[in-house]
Amino acid sequence: MSERYALVTGASTGMGRATVLRLAADGYRVFAGVRKEADGQALVRDAAGRGDVIPVMLDVTDAGQIAAAVETVTARVGDAGLAALVNNAGVGIFGPLELAPLESIRQQFEVNVTGQVAVTQAFLPLLRKTHGRIVMIGSIGDRAAMPFGEPLGASKAAIALMAEALRQELAPWDVKVILIRPASIQTEAVDKFEADAEKAIASFTDEGRALYADTYRRMVTAALPRLRRGSSPDVVADTIAGVLAARRPRTRYLVGKDSRRLAALSAVLPDRAFDAIRRRLFDLPAPGSLARESYRGTS
Repeated sequence: MSERYALVTGASTGMGRATVLRLAADGYRVFAGVRKEADGQALVRDAAGRGDVIPVMLDVTDAGQIAAAVETVTARVGDAGLAALVNNAGVGIFGPLELAPLESIRQQFEVNVTGQVAVTQAFLPLLRKTHGRIVMIGSIGDRAAMPFGEPLGASKAAIALMAEALRQELAPWDVKVILIRPASIQTEAVDKFEADAEKAIASFTDEGRALYADTYRRMVTAALPRLRRGSSPDVVADTIAGVLAARRPRTRYLVGKDSRRLAALSAVLPDRAFDAIRRRLFDLPAPGSLARESYRGTS
């Protein structure tokens, strides 16, 4: 086939945007899944002279938009099919699990898990035509859970398990499924994480603030410098480009600063030893250190 088509979800910013531009430069005709027309137009402008980008309105939680995207892509690719699907769309909420609004957790999984399944189901007929590849964007968090970083990490752990199951289920059709596990990546989400920290604390109950406000602020302060020194989203895009070009890609890839170190530590250290390292990294209180403290509402 002379033309290769790829679809990238969550393409407006960060890793998704970098992947769209890299694949377009590599000669793919890239469908960029966005939720705002302005973001799609910006991608087209940025890709001008480098490759072909076709914006597609695609909220992965909207069945109507998914169906419309399938019609658009099918009409464009014809018998050429779809060579690659990059499931990148995702959102993240942060804070103590004890205080996390259940509706926010449901929305987290609706976007990060159910939405990925819905898009994969919808585009598999086009992927089978080319023996195409599905790239799932997970996280090192499925190997090394970070305090206050769940349920984002929990949703990514679900993605990792689904990628493993899909890899086996789709192997008879030679549709390969590859999991990308980024660690520290410098994206717009880092600034949002900082901006949203005080908003999150303000949303805690009085009792919740007494329990967690100081610890959460300390964690954010400790984490931000490391996050700001993270790898460029381009390292993820480069890895995905390599995955699509490889004759026999690996099933999993670790990407970004600290990814291999965290994976190795989680594999060899006892849980309590790894917990101690994470407490130091995030400036968290020692075990038992708050056990005698009281807070409003207790006797």
